[in-house]
Amino acid sequence: MERGEWDNKTLLMEFLLLGLGDAHELQTPLFLLCLTIYTVTMVGNMLIIVLVIADPHLHTPMYFFLVNLSSLETCYSSSILPRLLFSFLTGDRTISVQGCMAQFFFFGTFATSECYFLAAMSYDRYLAICKPLLYSGLMNWKVCLQLVTGSWVAGLLISTGITSFMSRQRFCGPNAIDHFFCEEAPLLELSCSDTGMIRILIIILSFPDVVFPFLFTLASYVCIIAAILRIPSSTGRRKAFSTCSSHHTMVIVFYGTLIIVYMLPRTVPLRQLNKLFSFFYTVLTPLINPLIYSLRNREVKGALE
Repeated sequence: MERGEWDNKTLLMEFLLLGLGDAHELQTPLFLLCLTIYTVTMVGNMLIIVLVIADPHLHTPMYFFLVNLSSLETCYSSSILPRLLFSFLTGDRTISVQGCMAQFFFFGTFATSECYFLAAMSYDRYLAICKPLLYSGLMNWKVCLQLVTGSWVAGLLISTGITSFMSRQRFCGPNAIDHFFCEEAPLLELSCSDTGMIRILIIILSFPDVVFPFLFTLASYVCIIAAILRIPSSTGRRKAFSTCSSHHTMVIVFYGTLIIVYMLPRTVPLRQLNKLFSFFYTVLTPLINPLIYSLRNREVKGALE
């Protein structure tokens, strides 16, 4: 676009997040629902962190990954829910462009890191079940630290790359984001710059961001299930599956809703459905994770008792 054409456009200084709905009578119930979810999420994940640190029996690689995942979930929820709660409480749905970019960056960092954490945890379960004699040598504390550090750094680098390109976009109206947080698809719809380059970048980075961790996790569980099915006794199969059932459930919930969100066409009739599934994987998934581990894991329940 020529410079003269830009001069006739006013660049936006803030966005309007349309949120989950316009009905005034729903704002109080939604506020109470989100406040309850946020409180339980924070308390549940911090309780898991405290339990793992306090109980020496839980000082194993699997629970080391779980502590980091719970830490990530508290950050993940905090990048979205406080702003959503503020809008329900005050009715103010505006967010500055800089604030929107900050939310976009932190959400992207934590979402990407979670994909890598789930892959690292699936690798841990693969070694424990498929290579039990080699497990202590292959999954030592040095390897654990490398996997955890790599997961955080990967999320940070990928999100930094996408956010730097997104922040260079020019937004000159309309300013309404049809979502409850700053997410890439509705943001690009509001851009009056050429979005071709950033769309290509997003597609390229989606492979190390989501596709590769997902395929690695899937391959790990194919090997795990095959190994469990080869165990001759039903008691042995049940015991082996119980060691990874919590993580397996978490992977299905996270990736299941994530795939639905990004595979749904962004047509007007499906946008409310898209927001519903987005609410599930961004808000409910961090709540479900501590519940899954506390209710389905005997060692965690034992530590709690």
